[in-house]
Amino acid sequence: MYKVNILKSYVNKQNLGETLEIFTDTIETNDKIRVTVTPVNCLLWAKRNPKLEHIYNSADISTADGVPLIWASKLLGDPIRGRVTGLDLLPEFSKIAAENGYSFFLLGAAEGVADRLKDKLEVENPGLNVVGTYSPPYAKTFSEEENQKMINMINEVKPNVLWVSLTAPKQDYWIHEHFDKLDVNIAIGVGAAFDVVVGDIERSPEWMQKYGLEWFYRLIKEPKRLYKRYLIEAPRFIPLVLIQAFKERVLRRKSD
Repeated sequence: MYKVNILKSYVNKQNLGETLEIFTDTIETNDKIRVTVTPVNCLLWAKRNPKLEHIYNSADISTADGVPLIWASKLLGDPIRGRVTGLDLLPEFSKIAAENGYSFFLLGAAEGVADRLKDKLEVENPGLNVVGTYSPPYAKTFSEEENQKMINMINEVKPNVLWVSLTAPKQDYWIHEHFDKLDVNIAIGVGAAFDVVVGDIERSPEWMQKYGLEWFYRLIKEPKRLYKRYLIEAPRFIPLVLIQAFKERVLRRKSD
């Protein structure tokens, strides 16, 4: 009822406001959820990676990060009500957290970014309590010692929300692997949101976000890092969705 199947990954249909309400309810009831933020490239990676597909499909919430996912859901006849990005969730839930006394832990990004983000969020949202920050050394995979260090730092302060900025899907693997050991209400991976919210990376204009062109703006800003993702991988998305839609319509006609 609450998710739509796009390329065998199940994406939540809630919009930003509804997702923020779920976050608040989770903390108020002292529940615990794992959240993935899933743009097009994540769904494409999951399609050929069963473990990653399981991580997204077993998440309590898997948000639609990108207008193309909205278009795809409409084509499939099961529309998503609005895009939900890490770039929006972090600043918007900071306002709610400040009003309600919720606490954050910021894990990831380059050295110093999380500390500057802490200062920025607390200045812009008086009353917000960022109880910890940590930027681990860059590594494809962390050592057991480093993993335990991060878990200990987080559990020592017991934040309501753990925001993880380790890039996708690395952050999703890490949260999934250690989720049961984390003393938090919400654990969510938000990609480059730390860098964008703190101002190190400029976000696209609102009109580009509205029309699904945020990817193009990012590509212009970081062509060497993102050309493969947006020019080689992403174009596969539309034909795959069209094939899925065609197959589902054929099956519905046969069942009728």
